[in-house]
Amino acid sequence: MTSSSLLPAPAPAGDDPATVRVGGSGPGTQLALADDLLTLLRTTTTEPRPDEQLEALTLAVAADLPVLLWGEPGIGKTAALTQLAASLDLPLTTVIASVHEPSDFSGLPIVGDDPAVQGVPMAPPQWAVELVRAGRGLLFLDELSTATPAVQAALLRVVLERKVGALQLPPGVRIVAAANPRASAADGWELSPPLANRFVHLYWVHDREVVVRGLGGVWPRAELPRLVPQRLPEAVAHARRAVPGFLQARPTLIHRLPTTETRRGGAWPSPRSWEAAMTLLAFATAASASREVLALLVRGAVGDGPGLELLAHLDRMDLPDPETLLADPASAELPERGDLRQAALEAVVAAVGARPSKQRWEAGWAVLVRALETGAPDLLVGPAAVLASLRHDDWRVPAAVERLAGVIGLARQADESVERAAARGAGRATGARR
Repeated sequence: MTSSSLLPAPAPAGDDPATVRVGGSGPGTQLALADDLLTLLRTTTTEPRPDEQLEALTLAVAADLPVLLWGEPGIGKTAALTQLAASLDLPLTTVIASVHEPSDFSGLPIVGDDPAVQGVPMAPPQWAVELVRAGRGLLFLDELSTATPAVQAALLRVVLERKVGALQLPPGVRIVAAANPRASAADGWELSPPLANRFVHLYWVHDREVVVRGLGGVWPRAELPRLVPQRLPEAVAHARRAVPGFLQARPTLIHRLPTTETRRGGAWPSPRSWEAAMTLLAFATAASASREVLALLVRGAVGDGPGLELLAHLDRMDLPDPETLLADPASAELPERGDLRQAALEAVVAAVGARPSKQRWEAGWAVLVRALETGAPDLLVGPAAVLASLRHDDWRVPAAVERLAGVIGLARQADESVERAAARGAGRATGARR
């Protein structure tokens, strides 16, 4: 359900596009009219609009993590970065990685008067010097997948340490790169594992509605996430609790280098990428980002499998304590999401089974009644059946069960009718094949 945007570059500065030249028919006049027409076509506006991919990009940029946009040619990666820089008021420096030599990133050796004493300094290129002079900016490394392995090796310090030769880029410089998959890149290469592991990988795809509305002149606006000051300590504590807790339970995921060359060029788990995931989790928590945006970021940092496992771990962390629910069933706060609600109810039943007593058993039924009052009844069938099986012979059935009996019975009948209908459909299909 992820989507993103094709974002055009802002219209170039010039005459008011509404002022159209009239009169004259010479070549110069016609070219001027052509320029006016192009200006009108390039004049667009932006609007705030939910866009998960764009929100994930801006949040990663705010977190000062290098981002790599993957997408097919013509999907709008370059235009998105141009609009992002304009929206964030950051000077944009575009460097086409594939047309540069390794020395353009590692620095050119300059021999001085006494190299034996002073050494040979590595002079940085002009684009790096201009970034330092500006003190801030967005460094856009384009066509990364067509850069040779030697150039990729030279980019390692640029991406991670922000050093170009002997020059240190200022903290106000953010780094975003773009690449085409090897199959669609011009003379493409797979990314080296050390370089790939330094990026948060986001996969850029087009959204039909965004494209249609954008070609009509209105594109989504890139905005930095709104961090809530009061939530910053809580966000850091949550991230530092969640990621180390997950890795303690799944230590084999701390470092797992993929076996294939293609997957090594994407996101995969390492201590470095887990640190990035923890940073992104803190930023997403402080900005109250949606689960979809968090999923894009976490999977982009450590890969799909480990990222999804971390998300499941976060869900379990968010579940209410079953003992708290049993202590005060009447005011129990249950998750809204169906899967989390069912998991919470199953945890309550498991807690009763671990330390069964008449009082706890009755409290378990009271929690199920509370769930009936605040959510869908079909989620109660499984937990109610297990809770009923825990009854001792000398325990009287609480009155609360009567409130559940009819609803649970109807839900069970509905499930059985669906199963019967599916079985009849399968039978008819088998008969038809015969």
